[in-house]
Amino acid sequence: MNKFPSSKLKLDEFFLNWLSSLESQKLVLSLLEDAKAGRPLQGPVPTSSTGAVASAGVSPLSPSSTQALLSHSGASLAATPPLSPQKAGGVGSFRDTPPGSPLSPSRGSRLVPPGTPPRAPTPPGAKSTLRSPALASAAKENSAADRSSTKENETPSDSSYLAVPRFYNGTESGAFSEEQSCAKLKLAKELFGGKELDVDGFKVLATDVCELPSFFAPLIMHRALGTDPMDDSSSDNDQDNGGSVDPDGGSPPGGSPSAHAVVPGALSYETFERYWRTTLRKYADDNARAFHVLRGKRVLDDVCDGLDEHHTHRNVHTQSLEHADFRPVIRELLRTHPGLEFLKDSPEFQDRYLETVTYRIFFEVNTCWNGKLRASEFRKSDLLQAMRKCDETDDVNKCLRYFSYEHFYVMYCKFWELDTDHDFLIDKEDLLRYGNHALTYRAVDRVFSQAPRQFTSGVPQKMGYEDFCWFVLSEEDKQNPLAQMYWLRVVDLDGDGVIRPREMLHFYEEQVQRMECLNQEPVLWEDVLCQMMDMLKPAVDGEVTINDLKKCKLAGNFFNVLFNLNKFIAFETRDPFSIRQEREEPHLTEWDRFARGEYIRLSMEEEEDGDDGTGWDETMNDGGSL
Repeated sequence: MNKFPSSKLKLDEFFLNWLSSLESQKLVLSLLEDAKAGRPLQGPVPTSSTGAVASAGVSPLSPSSTQALLSHSGASLAATPPLSPQKAGGVGSFRDTPPGSPLSPSRGSRLVPPGTPPRAPTPPGAKSTLRSPALASAAKENSAADRSSTKENETPSDSSYLAVPRFYNGTESGAFSEEQSCAKLKLAKELFGGKELDVDGFKVLATDVCELPSFFAPLIMHRALGTDPMDDSSSDNDQDNGGSVDPDGGSPPGGSPSAHAVVPGALSYETFERYWRTTLRKYADDNARAFHVLRGKRVLDDVCDGLDEHHTHRNVHTQSLEHADFRPVIRELLRTHPGLEFLKDSPEFQDRYLETVTYRIFFEVNTCWNGKLRASEFRKSDLLQAMRKCDETDDVNKCLRYFSYEHFYVMYCKFWELDTDHDFLIDKEDLLRYGNHALTYRAVDRVFSQAPRQFTSGVPQKMGYEDFCWFVLSEEDKQNPLAQMYWLRVVDLDGDGVIRPREMLHFYEEQVQRMECLNQEPVLWEDVLCQMMDMLKPAVDGEVTINDLKKCKLAGNFFNVLFNLNKFIAFETRDPFSIRQEREEPHLTEWDRFARGEYIRLSMEEEEDGDDGTGWDETMNDGGSL
């Protein structure tokens, strides 16, 4: 029967229809009375529709159902199926009663194995007969006898619900087991050695017990002590903590990139044990543990615990990370990493490095582009692995993901070159000079119309440093799926998520004009469209979607044809050496190769400027603070 679930469903429907008839109820009651009185049970005599006894009829009870009904000896009728899932005295059909769980106490006398199909509703004509007083009384007595028999003879083998594996583990799902937790606390107690630990002493415990990078140590201590890792009222004397001073003489707010990191107080074993048992033990997964350490305890968590809901704090989102949540760990990275030690005397560059790393994290990890990094996005990313690699190596430039100083240097210098008035904002004319006027006017217009992404500068028609970081990461690595989404929104004029030939032509027309100005023979639009469709192979001819772009290894060239003439020509005329170099370094992205080449160029230019007595330091001092 288990092999044919549809047949079982039909048989259950037939059985319920039979049980709902008046004749069947009378039959069941008579059998129950005979069994209680100890009289021998006799099968019913089938009758015809006219009331005469059928000559060759069969009992309405099939042999299998009769055997199931009479299988238990004595007066116990534990296997008797209930007449209705409704409560005694209830009115209505079967569909009025919500299904109970396999472990529901209200269904203890009627154990339903998992996978049982839903019962068919009772016919309307049988509602009054299902709850006759005699039948309800008999069912009540049988239920009581069933419960007493089950309590005496219940074993895991004959109770179906005990064999069902528990499918809900509550809030302990994904937590350390008690043995693992005890082992962690034992190791922590040995590392504490009966004394309190400062930040440097706690780093070993952060890596060995908490299994997080060492620069998480101050943040973990703050979480355990219940203190704020960033100072909202820093003074000018706190620059040793990696902060910078407001030029107006005030202190930067705690949520700003220039906020000072607070050195946590000494931590005792008892305080750490309490934090471990209440928080860290719940997250055996490394990514979940890192996420909740960064997130900390939010205000809405306190509200759920019964605290004052009018309490205010700069972090009010419960299930996501914001830019400010990464600042404590990056501050500690700047303070302790040997590859960033040369920045200790440049607090302005420390702030910009912190900002750039944070922007790169949200560009790569926050795939929703809403500035609220969720736990699922954190878990699917390689952020924690990149953090560990950065913690284990002395050369920060080997950490190409997120933390490379060379990558930061390239991004910031490119922005500084375009920002001629050094107000930390660039307009449309500034962006047109990017890459030696590589982009078309129409593409830049779409960027400043904020079609791919809303600007965060807060100034109309001005792009801030964060907006530029998103732009340059998308422009220089068009094979990145997020960059492809960025440029798809630029080309998709009607915003329906599909690029069509008329939209491609809108951008390519300006490319043709630029080719003619450069005395190059333009390629006919019909030929270009045919080549691009052959290259992308979209699922629907003439309609390019994000899925089509992700499947193509030359999707970046598709966008370059439309609005970046320099890269389009470079691709058509690239030399075999560059092709061989790409094959020898398949682990490098287009952004990695671009940043490496630009860093070499900028370094050479700085050396030349240094020989002439001028350099970046003097230029930036003349232009203003970073």
